[in-house]
Amino acid sequence: MPTHELPQDTPPPRIGFLGLGIMGSRMAANVRDAGFALTVWTHTPGKAADWAATHDARVAATPAEVARESDVVVSMVVDGAQVASVLIGERGAVEGAHEGLLCVDMSTIDPADTRRIGGALAQKGVAMLDAPVTGSAPRAQDGTLTIMVGGAERDFARAKPLLESMGRVIVRVGELGQGEMLKLINNAVGAANAAALAEALLLARASGIDLEVFQQVLGSGSGASAQLQLKAEAMQAHDFRPLFKTEHMLKDVRLCLEQAARADVPFPAAAHARELLEATVERGHGSDDYAAIIEAAESAVGGSGGKRGGGGGGG
Repeated sequence: MPTHELPQDTPPPRIGFLGLGIMGSRMAANVRDAGFALTVWTHTPGKAADWAATHDARVAATPAEVARESDVVVSMVVDGAQVASVLIGERGAVEGAHEGLLCVDMSTIDPADTRRIGGALAQKGVAMLDAPVTGSAPRAQDGTLTIMVGGAERDFARAKPLLESMGRVIVRVGELGQGEMLKLINNAVGAANAAALAEALLLARASGIDLEVFQQVLGSGSGASAQLQLKAEAMQAHDFRPLFKTEHMLKDVRLCLEQAARADVPFPAAAHARELLEATVERGHGSDDYAAIIEAAESAVGGSGGKRGGGGGGG
């Protein structure tokens, strides 16, 4: 459980939360536990009411109603189209906007979409930050996410106490959209590491190396990574319970590669990860955790995963 608490001499802002998925539900719980008054909405009928009943939060019928009841509105949804819908679409937050409203989008979307949505909000006098997160569901649960923020310094300062209820490392990257850009780069690197891990596991197994020893050595050497820590066991066990869906990781890698193309910067490691993620989705794992990339890697070596005696340890 997070230990963040509001300063006793500071009146807490009222918070609205749009989106209660795998990440959003955990992040919103930490916001409420930190003492913020919370109004929630989600597009899935009944989901917000069920969540609010166990977290002492208020439920709104529309994002516009959330905005009317809030000083800061957080959005945590799937893609740019959904962010535009909940913030500037029909019955979106902008329709309930009042003086001083701040929108903090914590989704991962195209930086160009962020700037477009931010411009539309600014025309109505509403400020915006982009504040995507990294850390997956476990860190969302315990309030230790890393949060990358783009936007004006004054808006960042205003939002920081709220962000501290959800994250441990909180940095302002630059102007609006720069948080998203760094998040896309981060996820592309993570996907490339996951692809390398999957292929390394197959090579180790095919070579007869005990996979517990494999993890021990990589974890204490230059091959160490967050992906090794988080995904090696899941890959070995083919346990694809979703902490971060394959289809979402693929979306982020595609967006990063689009940005790389615009900047004329090659990123072949991310391109390879995209190919494996696309194959993973084609194999029916779009809604599963991206640890399922191991199956695409196995398919690339004939479907056997390179199994050849002696590769015990970790299933």
